[in-house]
Amino acid sequence: MRVLVTGSTGFLGSQLCRALVQRGDQVVAFHRPSSWLRGLEGLPVEHAAGDLTRPETLAPAMQGVDVVFHAAALLDADRQPGKAYTVTVEGTRAVLEAALQAGVQRVVHTSSVAALGLPSGGMPLTEDSTWNCPPDRWLYGYTKYLAELEVQAAVARGLDAVIVNPTYVLGPGDLYRQSSSPVVLVAERRIPALVEGGLNVVHVHDVIAGHLAALEHGRCGHRYLLGGENMTVSELINRIAAAAGVPAPRVWVPGTAARRLGRLLRAAGSLFSFPLSPHLLELAGYNFWVDTQKSRAQLRLGTQRSADQAIRDAYAWFVEAGAIRRSHSSSGS
Repeated sequence: MRVLVTGSTGFLGSQLCRALVQRGDQVVAFHRPSSWLRGLEGLPVEHAAGDLTRPETLAPAMQGVDVVFHAAALLDADRQPGKAYTVTVEGTRAVLEAALQAGVQRVVHTSSVAALGLPSGGMPLTEDSTWNCPPDRWLYGYTKYLAELEVQAAVARGLDAVIVNPTYVLGPGDLYRQSSSPVVLVAERRIPALVEGGLNVVHVHDVIAGHLAALEHGRCGHRYLLGGENMTVSELINRIAAAAGVPAPRVWVPGTAARRLGRLLRAAGSLFSFPLSPHLLELAGYNFWVDTQKSRAQLRLGTQRSADQAIRDAYAWFVEAGAIRRSHSSSGS
């Protein structure tokens, strides 16, 4: 099968290319001409240079393609608001239009748990959750939500497309977060406090397995949460600290105080340096826990790796990549 992967040089995209090659598919890696290609090193993929903001570059890349995995998006949307809509929303629209014109058999669109909005009523997020947050408060989530609407519009026009919504992904190969991953920040003792809130942590290899399962078993127009283990932010940081052999922070900050700090930092712009982004702090206090019953059942997902395994694998990879100093990882101080 001939498969096109957008966002092919990113964390998920490169791991997806690797999995597709391993199962014998002919992979076309779509990326910008200037993209860092380290994640694709050694893989026998066909490179298609282009840009989501230049729709004319998509049609040639999709010639003869059976399946498209659309894994590209602007991760740093909150810091680049002017570019966020163009890349994530209009770029998705361009990919879907090109897929329709090329007669692609199926598109698997990589969305995010962020597209589901804020949790409410103390209940975990599900595939039926709807966007409920002011756009300027969480631009990344809002653009991912809008991109999903583009998918639904394309489905209405006859495209066979499935949406997958990964939660917080950890594991080896996270090239672009070597300075910002919580694994690095905790191991380097750059997290000053524990913040109220919760999230769901999933191993990158299980997310990739979920993508492949969505291709085979996903229902057209449906979304599927790809999640692992629900935990508090404090639990995550303590587990990372244990894996790294360093003390965990002992100061605990309630959600209201963290959100207030986030607003102050955002207002201050770049005047102050802080290890966590203001927009991330503004989401403190919420438990972004998920219920993955639908995806486990309909996608026929098997046994998943633990969050501790995801942490250990990510930590080992960051040490090997030089993102975590070995003196920190071995001293325990």
